[in-house]
Amino acid sequence: MNVEEAAKQLEALGNPTRLELYRTLVRAGHGGLPVNQVQERLGIPASTLSHHLQRLIRNGLVSQERQATTLICRAVYPAMDALLGFLGDECCIEEGCSQAPEKAA
Repeated sequence: MNVEEAAKQLEALGNPTRLELYRTLVRAGHGGLPVNQVQERLGIPASTLSHHLQRLIRNGLVSQERQATTLICRAVYPAMDALLGFLGDECCIEEGCSQAPEKAA
């Protein structure tokens, strides 16, 4: 992952509604949720949900799949893992170790 891609994903998650939406889908697991259940859980209008979903889809964080008449929304876990990895990969690298110092008891 590069800085530009990470910045776009973080910007997409920087909106409280989108962050709540994304966390809802992450909690739902690999099976995802039908869009109507997402709307019920978040308590937002369908047009607002659609707008926020499109932003997350455009940035590779969410996918949608049509199953008959139902639209299933899923978090894209590899994208989440890549973003988290990007943020933590160089943690404390300038200290010369890969672990944080132990806390005093």
